[in-house]
Amino acid sequence: MKLKYMSLAILIILISILSACAEKDKMESGAELIEEGKFVYTASGEFKPFSYMNDDMTMTGFDIEVGAAIAKELGLEPVQKQMKFKGIVEGVKTGRADVAVASHTINDARAKHVLFSTPYYYSGPQIFTRPDSNIKTADDLKGKEVAAAKGSTYADTASQYTSNIKMYDSDITALKALSNGRHDAVITDFVTGKTAAKEGFKIVGQQLIERSEQAVVIPKDNPILLEEVNNALESLREDGTLKEISMKYFGEDITTKPE
Repeated sequence: MKLKYMSLAILIILISILSACAEKDKMESGAELIEEGKFVYTASGEFKPFSYMNDDMTMTGFDIEVGAAIAKELGLEPVQKQMKFKGIVEGVKTGRADVAVASHTINDARAKHVLFSTPYYYSGPQIFTRPDSNIKTADDLKGKEVAAAKGSTYADTASQYTSNIKMYDSDITALKALSNGRHDAVITDFVTGKTAAKEGFKIVGQQLIERSEQAVVIPKDNPILLEEVNNALESLREDGTLKEISMKYFGEDITTKPE
């Protein structure tokens, strides 16, 4: 009987050692990080419901929870870092953050400077106007004053239809200005506009111009981190975490590619 208990004790110790080793392996990322054991990810904190500020000046929102989930999957401590949206790509490129989880649309211009993960959600630019507007489609934007966020692809989209573009630090401030009677339209993410309308902004959605893919931004010189983030995102897709976070903030799954 004594031998039986000793064998059981040895088995428990071996399991504990193996578990500790597995956890250690998980914690030891092969990628270069700003700070060992930590996953520093940036967002603007001005893009509700994707990233916005709490009263204690920490960030919350869909992007922020996705970033924290990636960190957990990698066995790293999540560390938030707020930056103005227009400076985020440069911030990642110059090593001020390990990655950006900040609703960046994959495009060729950005791909010259940074790497993109697989998409973690799917979106698209939509035209928003005041309820009494005659603007319904992109063709109606010719010569109109359209507002968009600095550094966003939505400003590039607007430039295809009008040369009269007004820039704001965030999509929310652009939508607020529109609601208060300024400009003819705003082009922004359809979920952001829809959320602002629900919160009382005097705006309505018009044409959804196109579809886009949003991804995590990673430095060009860190392909190992890219691979690790992609693996983490795949796990988060498979176990339903991405969908769960999406349902929490939007009441729908925007993490699955539209057919």
